Amino acid sequence: MDETLYIPPKPNSLPAVIALIRSLWKGDGNLLELLPAEAYHFDIGHLGRSRRGTVLFNRPSAVKEIMRDEQGVFPKSDLMVGALDPLIGESMFVTDGPKWRRQRAMIDPAFSLMRLNVAYGAMCAATDDHVAAISESADSGEPFSLDLAMSHLTADVICRTVFSTPLASDVAKEVFEDFTLFEKSVAQVDILGMILKPAWSEIKQTPEVLAACERIRHHIGALIDTHLDAGEGEYNDIASAVIEATDKDTGLPFTRDELIDQLGVFFLAGHETTASALTWVFYMLAERPEWLARLREEIDPYMSEGDLSFEATKKLPLTRAFFKEALRLYPPITFVPRVALEKVEIEGKRLPRGALVMIAPWTLQRHSKYWEDPHAFK
Repeated sequence: MDETLYIPPKPNSLPAVIALIRSLWKGDGNLLELLPAEAYHFDIGHLGRSRRGTVLFNRPSAVKEIMRDEQGVFPKSDLMVGALDPLIGESMFVTDGPKWRRQRAMIDPAFSLMRLNVAYGAMCAATDDHVAAISESADSGEPFSLDLAMSHLTADVICRTVFSTPLASDVAKEVFEDFTLFEKSVAQVDILGMILKPAWSEIKQTPEVLAACERIRHHIGALIDTHLDAGEGEYNDIASAVIEATDKDTGLPFTRDELIDQLGVFFLAGHETTASALTWVFYMLAERPEWLARLREEIDPYMSEGDLSFEATKKLPLTRAFFKEALRLYPPITFVPRVALEKVEIEGKRLPRGALVMIAPWTLQRHSKYWEDPHAFK
């Protein structure tokens, strides 16, 4: 391996048993540290031993078969569905089959409002506000949390594009704080339970987390009510598009509870994921100032009027490549869990009913078979 390569932080890979002992000792439910060293090399393999069986698939053809799930035998994992149920109920993020297809068909028109050229203005306004706040912190010389700053930024962008309200509003602030509590709870996987409990066991959240979920749903409902009570055409955002959506067969819209489920997904799926990606991007730029200089050299010619236009963002190949490589090394979604509804065989691997079927962008994108110097930023 080239000694000049830049290898940003990653978990220290250990043999399976030692990795398990480390994870149990630390008690933080970090699945990345639970991954054994061999997970970055095999095509299909077990992640330790467990009552239900946990199998990681790194072979692209097997991953494609599982994700397509033409036979309907690999729904979203019961562990994920159970953990998210108090917050987003039966939203499209956790449903499968006909229910998912109905929800997706109804929400499709709202996705048109998520096109960057539509949301770009709101994104820039949020970014300008947060750059000013970060600049104040930098000028003061006081340390601050970059991760928290990026979380505030992405939450603000979501609030502006979904509900046409900035994060500065009291309701949006409370939603952000409770989402942060919920996301930390979901990220802390019960490793012992995953090993010892059978499939489809009840997932229990703490009273504190359940209370946070109730507050989030209450606040999202309040934001929805501002749109339900508004005059026709007053809003042109994602929330208004989802509210106007109807079932093509029945003509019925989403109920208020269903709206809370679906719009909660936009916040959950787009908040911490994007914040994580941005945090790692800025971390690596701070460690490699020569890359920062190259990106600025590419961007500066388009900043003559002080703002970067949406059209200009399409003319930045080096910047795009930098973000793509950052996303390869630090995918915001590290695991995509599924569960086997019945005994099934995938490319020669037999799975019992209830087996936890793991697809991990983290290992696929650092796999020794598909990448030269897989942990290096190149």
